[in-house]
Amino acid sequence: MPHEELNLTLILQGCRRGNRNSQRKLYEHFYGYGLNICLRYAKNREEAVEILNDAFLKMFTNLDKYDAAFPFKSWLRRILINSAIDYHRKNSKLATHLELNAGADVAHEEMPMPALSPNEDLLPILQKLSPEYRLVFNLFVMEDYKHHEIAELLGISVSTSRSNLTRAKEKLRTFLEKKSSKSVKSN
Repeated sequence: MPHEELNLTLILQGCRRGNRNSQRKLYEHFYGYGLNICLRYAKNREEAVEILNDAFLKMFTNLDKYDAAFPFKSWLRRILINSAIDYHRKNSKLATHLELNAGADVAHEEMPMPALSPNEDLLPILQKLSPEYRLVFNLFVMEDYKHHEIAELLGISVSTSRSNLTRAKEKLRTFLEKKSSKSVKSN
């Protein structure tokens, strides 16, 4: 809604009454915001849109649980993240796969993030990660969750969360090094 001011309170009231126009306005207003979050958790745009639509459906059906004392965007963000986790649980053997990936316990020291240029578009690289690595990476790095919170959310151990984060960073570093060497060779 480029030129009109969004009156979130009125739109939310309309949505609670089932007003389709209010639902459309809310969806359109937060579509870009939601899609950007979902793209980080998805392997491609189609999967992200599916997660986004699931999240909006959950949001509309649970709107009566929203407490206006808190920012709506934060509440919606939580739904988007939980929808991404639910999507991966439903569409993969995530919990089993995550535990198997723990394998040998990775050193507990935190591996630093690979160096990124300010213009680096991380999204295509993130989408190359396996779902379990991508989930843990996003929750830890982008959403600032702690390993014990990630473990609880995903139903894995804390060491598996740490291991998957370390491996995600290693893979990102490898992808970035390959990309960097390709760009150097083409110059």
